[in-house]
Amino acid sequence: MPPAPTIETPRLVLRPWRDGDADEWAAMWADPRVVEFMGAPREPAASREQAHRLAAKLEANGYGWWVAEVKASGAFAGAIILQDVPFTAHFTPALEVGWHFAFAHWKHGYATEGGSAALRFAFETLGRDEVVAITSHLNVRSQAVMERLGMMRDPDGDFDNPFVPPESALCRHMLYRARRP
Repeated sequence: MPPAPTIETPRLVLRPWRDGDADEWAAMWADPRVVEFMGAPREPAASREQAHRLAAKLEANGYGWWVAEVKASGAFAGAIILQDVPFTAHFTPALEVGWHFAFAHWKHGYATEGGSAALRFAFETLGRDEVVAITSHLNVRSQAVMERLGMMRDPDGDFDNPFVPPESALCRHMLYRARRP
């Protein structure tokens, strides 16, 4: 797979990682509002290390966790994700679409806009027939984005996320699916 492309939408640039992005990523993951459905805020050093791993995987695979940059300002807004589901479940192997945005960039429609571009890339460039999205059953904001993307909930697909402690209220996850148009 060639290096990860840059993908443009009307208001976003989905691009590979650059110097300085890891600091923005760390600040985003330290915000309790951003990680509400992901667990506790992360230490900056761990977040920076994660950013470097995500950047390397994006370059190696040609898809992954793109930085979402606002065209008008050049601001780091978050990430749009297109990745192989990183655990085994009844619906894997599967390609997953997702998003994480800094709080200042919520409620602008960026998750829907970037998610739509990632789905097009999955279907048109990668030739995939299906893409999934997953979220905690408590995360109604992400569920709404999945529905705006035209994804359909698969109630028989709901599962306990193996990355979340079983006693956590966040453990139960919902599965959404999108098929190639």
